[in-house]
Amino acid sequence: MTSTAPTSPAPTAPAPTSPAPTSLAPTAARLWQRWRGLTAAALVLVLGGLLYAGLRGDTQYPPLDPRSAAHDGARAITRLLERQGVAVDTAPGAGRALDDGRPTTVLLTGAETLTRRQLQELGRTVHTGGGRIVLLAPGPAELAVLAPGTRIAGPGGNDDDAPMVPSASAAPGCALPEARRAGTAELGGLLYNPAARAQGCYPRLGMPALVWSPEGAGDTVVLGSGRFLTNDRLDDDGNAALALGLLGAHQRLVWYLPDYDHSGASDGDQSLLSLLPAGWRWGLLQATVAALLAALWRARRLGPVVAENLPVVVRAAETTEGRARLYRRARARGRAADVLRAAARSRLGATLGLPTRPEPDPAALAAAVTARLPGDRTPAEVHALLYGAAPADDAALLRLADDLDTLERQVRQP
Repeated sequence: MTSTAPTSPAPTAPAPTSPAPTSLAPTAARLWQRWRGLTAAALVLVLGGLLYAGLRGDTQYPPLDPRSAAHDGARAITRLLERQGVAVDTAPGAGRALDDGRPTTVLLTGAETLTRRQLQELGRTVHTGGGRIVLLAPGPAELAVLAPGTRIAGPGGNDDDAPMVPSASAAPGCALPEARRAGTAELGGLLYNPAARAQGCYPRLGMPALVWSPEGAGDTVVLGSGRFLTNDRLDDDGNAALALGLLGAHQRLVWYLPDYDHSGASDGDQSLLSLLPAGWRWGLLQATVAALLAALWRARRLGPVVAENLPVVVRAAETTEGRARLYRRARARGRAADVLRAAARSRLGATLGLPTRPEPDPAALAAAVTARLPGDRTPAEVHALLYGAAPADDAALLRLADDLDTLERQVRQP
């Protein structure tokens, strides 16, 4: 009597678990980890630039700016004029705020930035209303429009060749009331040859540094330099008295600064970049260069391409089905037929020992396949099946796939 040992049941294999779906799309956390360094650097640059601009914004004034308290500014004379009842306005354009008809004094600290048409309109408006135009170191073009007949005391009357005389104390030497009341003052810079009807004051080296010229109902004052108007020199000699006399002749003074109109064009002709301060334009250029360098740094190759395993393994059948669905959705029956025929030709050529690079010869392939087929099929029929036209509908495409499959099975049969 034999006894058999009890057998333990075979362990069952655990049911396969499908892998967790893995997405290749970048998430917000991944994007933040990738760009947080560059973002932080950009924020530091922007904040640093804003802080720098804020700290230096109140000191970035051009010379003879009425808001500037620097040594070359003109805040002191502005305050003195306001105490005398003169309203001081800074003009963003040469012809702005002059249409009320009141006599007005206009001070041009950079007349060369204006066009000839703008100078003519300004002179006509101010002189017709009995106002005064004060020019600081004007050139030949400005003198020809606003003080005709007055020329620069240099070779050919050209300010490029005229010598600049250092400012120094000088006596008036003329009958101009403002100059006689002020007495000695510091004048210099460019020297001028006054016109016949004009008066020259404060001669230096025999030529006046101040020229007063009547123009219509108003007048024009030409100054070779505006150094006596600055905060640093206003309290020397009779500089303050001369400045108050020349600039305070009327109850209103329009102080034109070329810094407000970089291009010298009218307001309608200005571009967006011309309205930006020079510091902002340079900052924009530097930011653009930094962005380009950062793009080149991030785009450069760091070495050869490294092959990595795919995060998800896709079966070949799923790939084939997905590609077939794309063909069906696009109604690309001709493309699908070409793929089926090319695959069949490649396999048949390899089976029959024909060259398959790049394609088997059509005539040789049709003849070799016909020789292996049973029955009375002709090479023309085989050629039409392997190289024929595109199917007209889905049913014809299915028949083509079946015929190709049958053809391959018949060729492989011994």
